[in-house]
Amino acid sequence: MKLLRSLLFVNLTLIVIAGCTHKTPYTNRSQMIFVSQKEELALGEESYKQTLSESKVIVGTKDANRIKNIGSKIAKVANRNDFNWEFNLVQNDEMNAFCLPGGKVVVYTGILKAAHNDDQLATVISHEIAHALARHGAERMSASMVQQGLQVVGNLAIGAAAPQYQNLFNQTYGIGSQVGVMLPYGRMQETEADEIGIYLMYKAGYNVNEALKFWENMSEGKKEGSDFFSTHPSSTNRINDIQKVIVKLPKS
Repeated sequence: MKLLRSLLFVNLTLIVIAGCTHKTPYTNRSQMIFVSQKEELALGEESYKQTLSESKVIVGTKDANRIKNIGSKIAKVANRNDFNWEFNLVQNDEMNAFCLPGGKVVVYTGILKAAHNDDQLATVISHEIAHALARHGAERMSASMVQQGLQVVGNLAIGAAAPQYQNLFNQTYGIGSQVGVMLPYGRMQETEADEIGIYLMYKAGYNVNEALKFWENMSEGKKEGSDFFSTHPSSTNRINDIQKVIVKLPKS
């Protein structure tokens, strides 16, 4: 049993080391990713088709054309010729948008309530494209794989030494890993997507200061709580972090 636990731990360690060979664009952060880009693109394509099939896609309107035009400008500076970019506006009152692997961007009509001009809409699209460029989805999948692997190792060790504590370990580990690891991980990715998004906006010729106004619009009327139990940073922290990125940009 000790040998089995040792082998599992060594294998898990080797997997983690092997996975840390990726770097995010612009921020140059090391990443742990086990999902291949081919698998990631296939998952993105499948999810995109399902989303469109279940949604009312808006075409030919002023707002739909704005989405495509702004998205195309940002995609051009993103410099990912391997992405088959698509930009769609769908009817949904939720204030949301997302970019799936491969450059499949979906913007909900609800977000237009907070994005009052093209620069603010570019903030949304740039942020979502940044998630795809940085492979945040694949990174979260990989982190979950490690999280589950560590729990297996812990269960084997406790099962052999103190089986009466196994249920307690599972409950505690589940809470601890979510609050202590996965939630901060999510906030880190959101902050990173904000930063990369600002660089994309800047390169595409949009007014980056409008990003601050957009996030102010998004927070309007909402009660702000602590970041600790959230996957997203608070609006105040988000705006402060974006201001720090803007200050570092070259002055025109």
